[in-house]
Amino acid sequence: MSVVRSTVTGCGSYLPDNVLTNDDLARQVDTSDEWIVQRTGIRQRHIAAEGEVTSDLALEAARRALESAGRKAEDIDTIILATATPDNTFPATSVTVQAKLGITQGFAFDVQAVCSGFVFAMTTADAYIRAGVSERCLVIGAETFSRILDWEDRTTCVLFGDGAGAVVLEKTGGTGTNADRGILTSHLRSDGRHKEKLYVDGGPSSTQTVGHLRMEGREVFKHAVGMITDVIEDAYAATGLTSEDLDWFVPHQANKRIIDASAKKLGIAPEKVVTTVQLHGNTSAASIPLALDTALKDGRVKNNDLVMLEAMGGGFTWGSVLLRW
Repeated sequence: MSVVRSTVTGCGSYLPDNVLTNDDLARQVDTSDEWIVQRTGIRQRHIAAEGEVTSDLALEAARRALESAGRKAEDIDTIILATATPDNTFPATSVTVQAKLGITQGFAFDVQAVCSGFVFAMTTADAYIRAGVSERCLVIGAETFSRILDWEDRTTCVLFGDGAGAVVLEKTGGTGTNADRGILTSHLRSDGRHKEKLYVDGGPSSTQTVGHLRMEGREVFKHAVGMITDVIEDAYAATGLTSEDLDWFVPHQANKRIIDASAKKLGIAPEKVVTTVQLHGNTSAASIPLALDTALKDGRVKNNDLVMLEAMGGGFTWGSVLLRW
């Protein structure tokens, strides 16, 4: 029996030109390259230029994803943009991207699940495609986290960067087996009891300010590995697959120690792990599509590869998407 699958047909990414190294940061706050690398694995991050906003990054990533898919903007009927750093409180940043692409049909909206945003957006797009609401979705993760950092707090300002990544997700047919190309299963979770461990201390309703990112790093690390493995094991249970079956593990790029510990706990071989945190820092909702595009461009990820995506973000939110490329 034929079933509907949502298949990635194109991928693109964009990073601002300005690169901020650990040595650059050491001239601004009490830190060092050695301290940052030892605790996070990060060596540099990209920072948006003055006047360069989230929709600018998203637009360029979207254009590159469309080109990769061999699609024109008018082929897209749905845009779902994951971001915690929108251009404006409203309208949604996605509609700005929609307008700049010249798309006048369909619909666009933002998803806010912080670092898990891209996984939440992919899952939403997949549900819309399977329900017959959408046929071709542009799914984007884009952030300018540099705008919400406290640049005097060395525990957080060294972690984050700016960037955007996007995929084109299209309706295709499948047999209903694990051999199908496309999204095989996805699993989302959240637990609002952990808000104080990772949040921004501002907002339109609470303080009428943008605020700054605040984080209890040790607490986040403590919860991250368990939550990540939880939703990945759910994916295995739903499909009957295991870590040995994976070709690639593309995790949220928050911290190399979290990535390594998660892979080890799940029994995923190190050579299967795509890691870009050393070059990009934590780009929140943009980190997974940025890592995906990197692995596509260097030839690692190929058609029919089995790929596991996972992320955890403030809230807490966390989730996984298992797909065949």
